[in-house]
Amino acid sequence: MLMASAADPNENVKFIDTLLRLGLSYQFENDIENQLESIFNSHQNYLNDLDLSSTSIVFRVFRQYGFKMSCNVFEKFKDADGKLKGTLIDDVRGMQTIEQMPPRLAARTYISFYEEEDSRDETLLKFAKLDFNRVQVLHKQEINQITRFWDKNNFSSELSYARERYVEAYTWINALFDETRYTKWRIIVSKILQPISLLDDTFDAYGTPQEIQRLIDTLKRWDTGALDDLQDYTKVICKAVLAVFDEIAEEASKDGRSYGVPYAKDSLRLIINSSHFPHHSCFKRIVDILIQANRELSSARLTRAHEKSLLLDSLIQLANYYHAEVKWNYDGYVPTFEEDMSVAMKTSTFDVLMTIAFIGMGEMAGIEAFEWLRKEPKIMSAVNFIGRLMDDIVSHKFEQLREHAPSGIECYMKQHSLSEEETLGDFKKLLEDAWKDVNEERMRPTAVPRNLLIRHLNFARVSYLFYKHGDGFTNPEYVEDDIPAMFLDPISI
Repeated sequence: MLMASAADPNENVKFIDTLLRLGLSYQFENDIENQLESIFNSHQNYLNDLDLSSTSIVFRVFRQYGFKMSCNVFEKFKDADGKLKGTLIDDVRGMQTIEQMPPRLAARTYISFYEEEDSRDETLLKFAKLDFNRVQVLHKQEINQITRFWDKNNFSSELSYARERYVEAYTWINALFDETRYTKWRIIVSKILQPISLLDDTFDAYGTPQEIQRLIDTLKRWDTGALDDLQDYTKVICKAVLAVFDEIAEEASKDGRSYGVPYAKDSLRLIINSSHFPHHSCFKRIVDILIQANRELSSARLTRAHEKSLLLDSLIQLANYYHAEVKWNYDGYVPTFEEDMSVAMKTSTFDVLMTIAFIGMGEMAGIEAFEWLRKEPKIMSAVNFIGRLMDDIVSHKFEQLREHAPSGIECYMKQHSLSEEETLGDFKKLLEDAWKDVNEERMRPTAVPRNLLIRHLNFARVSYLFYKHGDGFTNPEYVEDDIPAMFLDPISI
């Protein structure tokens, strides 16, 4: 389908841009990589003759594929004051909006735009619609399995405060692994997030240090009979967590990625060393610990007894995190912003989810990739920063109404003696810098394969989806149009 044209490389790049926006580029990745590399190395002079629209497209495509094209290509479009012309600013804003969407939502959005273009290719348009609907059928089936898991555990009837957020949790995981070949991982990790989010709600609203200590004691015994020592609402959730861990042990052991185990252990040590520091949402920390156990269990060399031991350690650390956060709240301790963020960088859920993503992506994520990830690369820090700050910005007022531990905003305001408005202004600048880091770190040459770095971009994108207007996980009305567009409503052919 892709035909190279040395006579008009601009048309090639424009066609690649169309494939990207329609969500079809994954079908032609090798061809696209080869053509862009050839054009970038041999035909850059043709940029001198392009208009503003074409220059913007070329810049966007090359940057998306990691080719470090200089912003100097826009110099000729600046006005007498050295500022970009208004039309270009509008175009850049539009590019950023699409870039910050999860891939599935971006494709759905652009298909509707492309359908209105006079120059559209009807065959390509139909192909894009059929492909989108085909993948959506698989995602619907995955959501059905996740829904059955929720119903099977009677969360709604057993827990009066339970928020039915299994579709929202699935959306986070789908943004990381939207490719069809990752269906098993999407289902399992999405199942994990159900009891995890309920544990977060439970201890935010109901838990006391004494109840959490009983949970820790119960986990140390690693005995379902010990669940009787827990409060009823805790018992229901922990039973589900243990059941999912059994499924993880069974499925992950089939993958045999044994060299990932030492990295999981190092990550666990990091959590243990930081566990006396309370931190942000327990939801994030619980996922951190559970997915680390998943990663450890992916080694086919582990014995069943060793698997149980690893699960035990992970769950105990999970409970310790709850204990720490509740204690912080009870003590009324407000850390500095730097202290708060340094702990966030060490205990971020994104780090662990990224590690399990690497394991699930097969041989392209070799030992070198795990070594790179363990060293806390700039792109990982940037993604953590984006997720944490966006969450704080939209949720800190509500969290403080229920005597939650201080957010990054409260820490920053107190430390710098600033108003909330001034703090939010500073946060906006910090977020812009973090997005720049995400984009710059994906430029060639890269330390790891580009397809691994896309996972970091995907986490930043889904953070933007859920927090751009409000806390979309707590209040689904903020994403009530986006989620059905991705997973429920097919495109009319």
